[in-house]
Amino acid sequence: MGLEDIYTQIIMEHNASGRNKHHIDSPNLVLKGVNPSCGDEITLELRVKDGKIEDASFTGVGCAISQASTSIMIDLIKGGTVEEAKEHIKTFMGMIRHEITDEKQLESLDEAVALKNISHMPARVKCAVLAWHTLENALAKKS
Repeated sequence: MGLEDIYTQIIMEHNASGRNKHHIDSPNLVLKGVNPSCGDEITLELRVKDGKIEDASFTGVGCAISQASTSIMIDLIKGGTVEEAKEHIKTFMGMIRHEITDEKQLESLDEAVALKNISHMPARVKCAVLAWHTLENALAKKS
């Protein structure tokens, strides 16, 4: 099994699992994100307390890439700090824009690295970054 196959498997597993696709109890930050070019839409729910993301989830509809990217992102940020989440956003966006290519720097993204090659498919980039932009906007509202 090649690296491309592993990445594809990660995306398909996250899209199908639904483990992060539900409502959470008492979210204090809820923000909707929409990709008008293809119809993907998510609603991100976060419970943030004392600078820590205690819980996170999403609801919505969209393609496998947008749904998987959102699920992967939630796995990455849940239980971490807001500052760590902001760093993950910065690293992910840098990866998608080809500004960060060093594998060592990308290690912090864990499974999100599976979306690296999306940057070669311009029509799919908006699908992959929808959740990350929504998170960035949600955290900016919280500040």
